[in-house]
Amino acid sequence: MKIAMLARNANLYSHKRLVEAAEQRGHSCDILNTTRCTVNIASHRPTVMYKGETLSGYDAVIPRIGASITSYGLAVLRQFEMSGVWPLNESVAIGRSRDKLRSTQIMAKYGLGLPLTAYANDAKQAEQIIKAVNGPPVVIKLLEGTQGIGVVLAETLKGGASIIEAFRGANIAIMVQEFIKEAGGSDIRCLVVGGKVVAAMKRQGAEGEFRSNLHRGGTAQLIKITPEERSTAVRAAKAMGLNVCGVDLLRSNHGPVIMEVNSSPGLEGIENATGKDIAGMIIDFIETNAKAGKTKTKGAG
Repeated sequence: MKIAMLARNANLYSHKRLVEAAEQRGHSCDILNTTRCTVNIASHRPTVMYKGETLSGYDAVIPRIGASITSYGLAVLRQFEMSGVWPLNESVAIGRSRDKLRSTQIMAKYGLGLPLTAYANDAKQAEQIIKAVNGPPVVIKLLEGTQGIGVVLAETLKGGASIIEAFRGANIAIMVQEFIKEAGGSDIRCLVVGGKVVAAMKRQGAEGEFRSNLHRGGTAQLIKITPEERSTAVRAAKAMGLNVCGVDLLRSNHGPVIMEVNSSPGLEGIENATGKDIAGMIIDFIETNAKAGKTKTKGAG
């Protein structure tokens, strides 16, 4: 097979591992810098140009689109989809997952466990929003953010209201969620591939840090998840329409609650914590499922 990977940094662990796993199975995998791809829009002839040449002959595309270039990256991925190239994750599904409010609404629709969440446009309702999620304390999140960036813990009513007013005053969209104190600064990352949880790890935040992201000094270890946690992760991936994703759960007093569904999960932490060949599992999934034109949404809707 000939595989394209949309990624800006070819030297990241996850990207090198995916290329390695593909080559071990006899496939080629070209890393294309997403921002250097050019979309040529013409009736009945969708193409993608790269360094002056028209891309062709790819059987599958692995989107590893950074959060800062989501809009452009999805435009490039849609063009691949429209030309019949099979995507590991579809553009519409990635777009859903990148908008925290939209993804929360979708998961709520399917009855998945979530922290109490509130959203409002009017900063004058700040205190009302905080009380609606049983706060303070509350967690305030930018609607688009990754690796714990744009996530703030507000421990008082006045402090939370001030943060909300500041964000809204700068016209930055945010949502407010209840703080799950009993999680103790830890969460569970479930890696889902093809509707199955293939690996899980517990991430513990650094001393004094409520965010457990490994990029923020957190640590990871192997963990045995419960059947309910496994089911929640699988249902979340299905609700979002993602073939491969990381589902982040918290253990609350009322069962597992979903904090985020990541459409481009890093592989280093979970491969090291579990000793599993996640990259190989992803390539195996591509081998089994990649067929020309086989996308559910066709890049639309």
